[in-house]
Amino acid sequence: MIRAVVFDVGECLVDETREYGTWADWLGVPRHTFVAQFGAVIAEGRDYREAFQVFRPGFDLHEEREKRAAAGQPETFGEEDLYPDVRPALARLRADGLWLAIAGNQTVRAGTILRQLFSDDVDLIGTSDDWGASKPDPAFFERVAAAVPAEPDEILYVGDRLDNDVLPAARAGMQTALIRRGPWGWIQQHDPAADRATFRIDSLTQLPELIAKANAGAN
Repeated sequence: MIRAVVFDVGECLVDETREYGTWADWLGVPRHTFVAQFGAVIAEGRDYREAFQVFRPGFDLHEEREKRAAAGQPETFGEEDLYPDVRPALARLRADGLWLAIAGNQTVRAGTILRQLFSDDVDLIGTSDDWGASKPDPAFFERVAAAVPAEPDEILYVGDRLDNDVLPAARAGMQTALIRRGPWGWIQQHDPAADRATFRIDSLTQLPELIAKANAGAN
């Protein structure tokens, strides 16, 4: 039985296109150039932060986030950046009686924005900064398991990445859904490990029916 659904943030709930663009602007490079390099780094299986190093060697993401905030240009997102399937999917899943959470690698600032956007829609919002553990560290998923009122195998973790979401969540004993969108979702779709996901989806609105069928089979 799936009793709880936990969502990643970037490229699962939030379309990060605008934010990647503002990072290109901050670095002073054309947006299409930054995106091309970003995709190349992901396709090579490297840490996405290495893309910044190409344009500014020695780049420190934490320091640059602070500089952007001080300059009045902080990383941000809002209702307009949510994928259009997010609100309908959350509403349907909640109506179906599922316990819902959002948990991802996010800053304290992002956590505040998430709570403004989703406090009425989900039961829990947790971030890596809140918990002192980041995906794919097993400690992150241990925190998820401890916070959710269900057994690990009753939790469905939904994300766009194999390396950060599906595989570590599966190792923690959770069921998983891999959504095909964003850079990782498209680049990693042909990786054989993608078949290890419980569900493979193109829209969050597919989840209610898939979960209902899975739970009916479990009964």
